[in-house]
Amino acid sequence: MTVIADRPASAPDLLRVRQDLLDRVERRLDRFTEAERLRWLAINPRAAQPVEAVIDMVGRGGKRLRPIFCLSAFLAAGGDPGAEVAVDASAALELLQAFALIHDDVIDNSALRRGAPTIHVRQAGEHSSQGWQGEARRFGEGVAVLAGDLAFVYADELTFDFPPPARRLWGELRTELIVGQHLDVAVAAEAVVDPRLSRWIAVCKSGRYSIQRPLLLGATLAGRPGLADAFAGYGLALGEAFQLRDDLMDAFGSTEAAGKPAGLDFAEHKMTLLLALAVERDPRIRGLLARDGDAPWDADLIRRVLEETGVRDAVERTIGELVERAVASLAPAGLDPVWSDEFSRLATLVAYRDR
Repeated sequence: MTVIADRPASAPDLLRVRQDLLDRVERRLDRFTEAERLRWLAINPRAAQPVEAVIDMVGRGGKRLRPIFCLSAFLAAGGDPGAEVAVDASAALELLQAFALIHDDVIDNSALRRGAPTIHVRQAGEHSSQGWQGEARRFGEGVAVLAGDLAFVYADELTFDFPPPARRLWGELRTELIVGQHLDVAVAAEAVVDPRLSRWIAVCKSGRYSIQRPLLLGATLAGRPGLADAFAGYGLALGEAFQLRDDLMDAFGSTEAAGKPAGLDFAEHKMTLLLALAVERDPRIRGLLARDGDAPWDADLIRRVLEETGVRDAVERTIGELVERAVASLAPAGLDPVWSDEFSRLATLVAYRDR
């Protein structure tokens, strides 16, 4: 498994400790999910299918951002590297991510995830090829929903040993993710053009979930909730930069680079943070997003206008400013210089990934 936290052999001891923990997270995920697969396989091969779907999604890799931020905060806050709770927390975050991605692909009607067919598409294909009864699409989506639910349950199982403050934080993280996803769906369906609401949705369902909450979880598990303010400032600013980069990649990137269909946000009429900022900068863009029933947006025209009005360049500058704000917010925390430098490096990697 390659993660963005990989460092050369001369990396400081603290960063090697984190890599060791990340390796333990992978082993924890493998052991846990394989034990579940064998458990249900012994009853009936069909019973193991949703577990296998979870294993499929987790095994597709990814950058493991959430475990990296959780473990970095845990170690920077003085957490014990031998504590299993930090490994369990990071594995739980990856299982929660599997839940979110599997469901998100159904909601967005996406055919690809990390360069491979999505769970619901693969299951629908199996239904069709076998000539089973019923509608293939409904079968595929049904299996995917249940597999996502199972990943959600598995994530929760790994948090049973959390102390009360961490359990409360875990609950907030999950609630924000789901409510943010619902608002994303509702705003797209109602064709709401509200930059303020779009910013809140992006920060809630992506920024907080991907960066801020994992940081706070790591610090809380280490017994240093006093670092919450510094990590919150870092996480919120970097989370917004993370989402803006995601929006730019969807609007202007390629399917190969993103690992999922490019332009999907336009196809699903999503009022992304990018488009929200574009409307604020040039109100004429609002007219391009007007809906006539289910008529598709003119994606090529929107891209051209985003370029010609300078919105794309402005968003790149905003990302740079957010990275600077994120790094500056850690100054009062008094972290070990190794971790201050590492959080600065991570901010750059997250904000400028696959640019």
